[in-house]
Amino acid sequence: MQPDFWNDKRPAGVLPEIDINAYKSVVEVFERCCKKFADRPAFSNLGVTLTYAELERHSAAFTAYLQQHTDLQPGDRIAVQMPNLLQYPIAVFGALRAGLIVVNTNPLYTAREMRLQFKDSGARALVYLNVFGKLVQEVLPDTEIQYLIEVKMGDLQSAAKGWLINTVIEKVKKMVPAFNLPQAVLFKSVLKLGRGHALRGVKLTLDDIAVLQYTGGTTGLPKGAMLSHGNLVANMQQVHACFMQHGPDGAPMFKEGGEVMIAPLPLYHIYAFTANCMCMMVTGNHNVLITNPRDIGGFIKELKNWRFSAMIGLNTLFVALMEHPDFKNLDFSSLKLTNSGGTALVKATAERWQQITGCRIVEGYGLTETSPVASTNPYGDTARLGTVGIPVPGTAFKIIDDNGHELALGERGELCIKGPQVMKGYWHKPEASAEVLDAEGWLKTGDVAVIDPDGFVRIVDRKKDMIIVSGFNVYPNEIEDVVMAHPKVASCAVIGVPDERTGEAVKLFVVAREMGVSIEELKAYCKENFTGYKVPKLIVLRASLPMTPVGKILRRELRDIA
Repeated sequence: MQPDFWNDKRPAGVLPEIDINAYKSVVEVFERCCKKFADRPAFSNLGVTLTYAELERHSAAFTAYLQQHTDLQPGDRIAVQMPNLLQYPIAVFGALRAGLIVVNTNPLYTAREMRLQFKDSGARALVYLNVFGKLVQEVLPDTEIQYLIEVKMGDLQSAAKGWLINTVIEKVKKMVPAFNLPQAVLFKSVLKLGRGHALRGVKLTLDDIAVLQYTGGTTGLPKGAMLSHGNLVANMQQVHACFMQHGPDGAPMFKEGGEVMIAPLPLYHIYAFTANCMCMMVTGNHNVLITNPRDIGGFIKELKNWRFSAMIGLNTLFVALMEHPDFKNLDFSSLKLTNSGGTALVKATAERWQQITGCRIVEGYGLTETSPVASTNPYGDTARLGTVGIPVPGTAFKIIDDNGHELALGERGELCIKGPQVMKGYWHKPEASAEVLDAEGWLKTGDVAVIDPDGFVRIVDRKKDMIIVSGFNVYPNEIEDVVMAHPKVASCAVIGVPDERTGEAVKLFVVAREMGVSIEELKAYCKENFTGYKVPKLIVLRASLPMTPVGKILRRELRDIA
């Protein structure tokens, strides 16, 4: 189905097309918007608010430091590893203005996972929160990283408050294990050293890579999806076009520069990166960054400070908020949009949310490989629960059978996507890129879907064995490869099982070697090697695993048993 199939199905106000050439790069979007919304708040976090003008000034200082004090060249990679802090957008936009490629890194990665990503991307610089300094020290010798910039939680506070926050984190909560990285430059020093210097102009085009966003893609080990400036600019405009939807009064539901968006999902994840770091640029919105959304009490306390109009999240988070007794006492009178993505939305969660807040949750669909938004539901009463809405403007969807033939409306098959937000391919992996991208630019998603006759899309299954835990992709191959390295494991298999809290959970089946292995040993081993969401929640010891005649483990049979 071509993009125009959906044009008459869009709500009033939604623009049917976008002008991909309206901007030359993400940097141009950023600089234009910082001028246009100069005195408006851009980001708030830990009691500090930065206006667009201040964000521009800090990011310019960061850019100038990179240009004056390093030999990093446009196209070099810089990894950014921290939770939701004001330092994050400063570093990301500062790096992009220097023409660098940003490598978003999960701060909860283990040393093994960090090594893989840093080596594969060839990152030459790293911006990290000091809490993770010990791990950085451990992996550094195995990477090409030459430049380290160290962030502390209190960097952007007043001198007294900053000192207090950093002291509590280091001395009272003891969250910073001892490490020794004498070559690291403090983030505060970087801003000071860069302040006031003129920036060297960097010529960027829409075709240049802006971000390497790591994903298991649709197969196995993590790969860097090459997202160009054009991909990100297109997706910003596509989301903006959907924001133009008319409300009951016939005016756009979302006012430029007038929305307060709550950002609890990590900015290093593509969903929040685009929604809360990129898209807000076009509309001049105010983003409230939540550093630790797991502290639900603290999160709700922060929500009390704002008349918030939008929030993005996922099923797990919505459930956790509604379970807290103080949630129902918040002021929801301004809330117009709750967006769910990353993992399937449970019907009961959506109904309860609407009951408490008076706002419908609308579900969308996307992939790292689509920057990420590919489709979304209309806002308000026209949203359809159980679907991921319709493709965003300028995007085509089709359903194919196993032979690659296009299927009719209403038939289930593999979903393929074509649009200006589809990645250029996987970093240094031409074979993996060719597996998912065809010559015409169609991306095979690996998801089984149905396009209903009225244009709404339903995701019904996954072709691949990927597991989604709280919106994060977990690849059985990766878990199995690492568990097989345990000296007491003969064979193993990983599947996803339904979980009320996280959507799915990882279940590990293990056949032990002769000396035997305990579940406790396996748990400890997994905790050491995987970030939290990848650690198997359930571990089962078995005498054997179901296999094909050639010895391939049948995950399908294990799922049936489970």
